[in-house]
Amino acid sequence: MSRIVDRCDPGDRAWIAEAIRLVDADANRSADTHLHVFPLPPEWGIDLYLKDESVHPTGSLKHRLARSLFLYGLANGWIRRDSTIIEASSGSTAVSEAYFARLLGLPFTAVMPASTSPEKIQLIEFYGGRSHLVDDPSSIYDESRRLAAACNGHFMDQFTYAERATDWRGNNNIAESIFEQMRLERFPEPSWVVVGAGTGGTSATIGRYARYRMFQTRLAVVDPEGSAFHGSFADGDPERTAAGSRIEGIGRPRVEPSFLPTVIDRMIQVPDAASVAAMRWTHEVSGRDVGGSTGTNMWGAAELIARMRARGERGSVVTLICDGGERYRGTYGSDAWLAGQGLEIAPYLAALNGFLKTGDMPDLP
Repeated sequence: MSRIVDRCDPGDRAWIAEAIRLVDADANRSADTHLHVFPLPPEWGIDLYLKDESVHPTGSLKHRLARSLFLYGLANGWIRRDSTIIEASSGSTAVSEAYFARLLGLPFTAVMPASTSPEKIQLIEFYGGRSHLVDDPSSIYDESRRLAAACNGHFMDQFTYAERATDWRGNNNIAESIFEQMRLERFPEPSWVVVGAGTGGTSATIGRYARYRMFQTRLAVVDPEGSAFHGSFADGDPERTAAGSRIEGIGRPRVEPSFLPTVIDRMIQVPDAASVAAMRWTHEVSGRDVGGSTGTNMWGAAELIARMRARGERGSVVTLICDGGERYRGTYGSDAWLAGQGLEIAPYLAALNGFLKTGDMPDLP
């Protein structure tokens, strides 16, 4: 007689099937995000586009990641009808995961640095989640594992699974969406795509997709001061650590498992004051209210465009609106907060305003 170990639970499989239907239905209800033209002088022969990820149901780029992580966990059998979902997050991923957990009727806890903006904490709670704040940002991983073990829950671990959970070959990922939306533009194949690194999942998806589809588009990853990614990319040390980033959503105190440096063509380290200045400048010039990580993207895009102009190149550059500025009224939108952080943005604002007139970017510390 054969010895059989049977773990099949028809009720659980039926719940998983319904959960996947609910997550897919959410995607089916949401039109693709817009690709906006940022106003540059037409005689430059360079076009800048902003892929607006803030229009997702939960208001950020992380909505895509959260959807992929839930589908990955459901398909792997890690998320079940009695699971408590735990995530280590600096904010936006937790907001999006709280949304999907509520959609599936599952409890959700976000382990986040105590410095996370109050606006994001309120959004997590709005979607029925709970915030578990820690003083040391580097402890969020171990604390998440501890909580998951204590409640027999599932630790989503976005920093490990971001590059695995997304289908980088296509299936309406962000890379496929960008290139399809660029198809009718005057420079349809971008010279550069500019993104930040938080988990590393977005840069891995775009870099892989461009190679897979045989595009010559280059990938630039911007990294705020205090993050480990830029230094690791420069010296090849995957064990490099750093203090951590003040720009929420990007930059990490360690090199995350989903960060794939081999698909990146250039990394640009951006001062925090430059990120905040570019965030405010983008709002002033385009009318689009954006967050701090979008400011980091825009500073990097301006530097790349200035270099293209200096070499007499024409083409297009695409970057992302990661989320909206309404989430940062009490931090990056507050002059008092900036003063408390010792951040002086005036020289960077002047540099950006000068760039829009001349196409040149000065060297600033």
